[in-house]
Amino acid sequence: MSMKSKELESLIRSLVEQYLSRESTDRRGQERVSPAPDLKVVTESDVRGAGLGGTVVAAANAIVTAAAEDLAAAWGVTIQRGNTGRKRPQKIAIAADHGGYAMKEELRAFLKTLGGIEVLDLGTHNDQSVDYPDFAQAVAEAVSLRKADLGIVIDGAGIGSSIAANKVPGIRAAMCYDVATARNSREHNFANVLTLGGRMIDSTRMREIVRTFLETSPGEERHAARVRKIMEIEKKYLK
Repeated sequence: MSMKSKELESLIRSLVEQYLSRESTDRRGQERVSPAPDLKVVTESDVRGAGLGGTVVAAANAIVTAAAEDLAAAWGVTIQRGNTGRKRPQKIAIAADHGGYAMKEELRAFLKTLGGIEVLDLGTHNDQSVDYPDFAQAVAEAVSLRKADLGIVIDGAGIGSSIAANKVPGIRAAMCYDVATARNSREHNFANVLTLGGRMIDSTRMREIVRTFLETSPGEERHAARVRKIMEIEKKYLK
């Protein structure tokens, strides 16, 4: 009779933890160092437990299974090895076309006032006519490849950039026009890219939306279950 996947996973975890514990004993037979409380083996189950956009804290020398790495990339889960002491700056990728250029410049200045944020500006760098899909793609790929934690794209209306960004695997882009939609996009839809209409909202509204988007965490499991269904649709059509 074949071993069930959970039993196999438990056995692998136990064997690896035993091996790593032996490594912490010096060769002269001195007392073994107490194992760290963090995970020494990160499996697919650990990533699922963290939920979409969550974090798995593991030991500095932790082994991460291939299945766990793949699922973490798909779900936007961060696998944090070791105790970092302090939280790293949140990296936000931003971009705009000519219709959103002026507001992007205001956005960049605003983000720097918030503290603890690193800005990755992917253009455009003037108000000459350009194509919004190029900049939406740049931000979406930065988030998908985990070069940025979240992304913000601005064009004239915000709609086109949302459509373009959502073509990149792993991206959940939301076009928001007020605080309520910004909060909902994060709590209910686990959005990782925000798009804005530079010609539809003023600077005050932009700052309110952005602050809410950045400060709102993904919601509870009932929302995560629905977002997983969204990701399953995406997975079905990936070739």
